[in-house]
Amino acid sequence: MVEPTSPPTGYRLLLPSDWVQVPLRQGDAKQAARDIVASAFARVPADVPRDKLTPLRLELERRLLAAVADARRAEALELYLPMRLAGEVNLGASIVVSEARLPSRSGTDGVSGHVSDPAAIAVQMLSGESGSGTDLSSGEIDGALAVRRERIAPADPAGGAELATRRVDYLVSVPGDPSRWFVAAFSTVGAGDPKDDLADALVEWFDALMTTFRWSWA
Repeated sequence: MVEPTSPPTGYRLLLPSDWVQVPLRQGDAKQAARDIVASAFARVPADVPRDKLTPLRLELERRLLAAVADARRAEALELYLPMRLAGEVNLGASIVVSEARLPSRSGTDGVSGHVSDPAAIAVQMLSGESGSGTDLSSGEIDGALAVRRERIAPADPAGGAELATRRVDYLVSVPGDPSRWFVAAFSTVGAGDPKDDLADALVEWFDALMTTFRWSWA
């Protein structure tokens, strides 16, 4: 395989139609979230009573704006959420895309610099969290070295997390730029238990989704 001479400028994922992207890098993310809600409710049949829809719409907008705020605080690039209006709104899962840069470390000559070997970083990640209740594995995604990390995050009511969540992260080294890693972070509460059948199915779905990941160059 020929190594790229320049880093990719983007990526593609084959998401189902009921998942929406909230861009966080440009434009008004809050307005984009409101537009998503408006678009979703525009598809509701006209014979559905408005008095039943209004509280649902307000709750959806509140939760969507809260998710946008959380993603922006984490300096994420994109936020993906499932939008289903079949009797209820399902916001029990999310995908947050971000970029990680490796911290500098000092060499034997005392000069700081980025680690240049993604494989060495992968080994550090795989060994650094062993025995911590985190499931770690490595492989390749679209020709790039990737590390998969899965864990259960406990509930944190004080931080706004009322339920424990199942989390799966894919950290993918960026071709042509060993200091950068693409991060896709999936989170779900399942049906209320991060270890239940729904959570298992959603994690399996996310793993399948990541097989569709492709780099793109302008």
